[in-house]
Amino acid sequence: MKLGAFSVSLNVKDLHVSKTFYETLGFTAFAGDSKNYVIMKNENALVGLFQGMFQGNILTFNPGWDENAANVESFDDVRTIQNHLKANNVTLMSEVDVNTSGPASIMLTDPDGNMIYIDQHR
Repeated sequence: MKLGAFSVSLNVKDLHVSKTFYETLGFTAFAGDSKNYVIMKNENALVGLFQGMFQGNILTFNPGWDENAANVESFDDVRTIQNHLKANNVTLMSEVDVNTSGPASIMLTDPDGNMIYIDQHR
């Protein structure tokens, strides 16, 4: 399966403090609104910093995108990924309507309760 770009989405207490910390590690702001969230980038590594938007930390995948948020030619649509997961008895927390196309997302947890968000933007 092609899951696309990978990032870790962190729930942070103070966006400015966290942004400064990750800048010290060599990350630079890549995207975001600087009020609620910022996506930080260091080469191919992506860390999303989110203040007050969700609880816990999330592993995020973006089918159809590379680590620069550029479209990739070949990717597995989130509906195909969903069908594969369901065929393998993976329980989904949220599903997408298989009769739609374009942007959509699904959520699941791994066996240890870690949240996984598969978020397709195109």
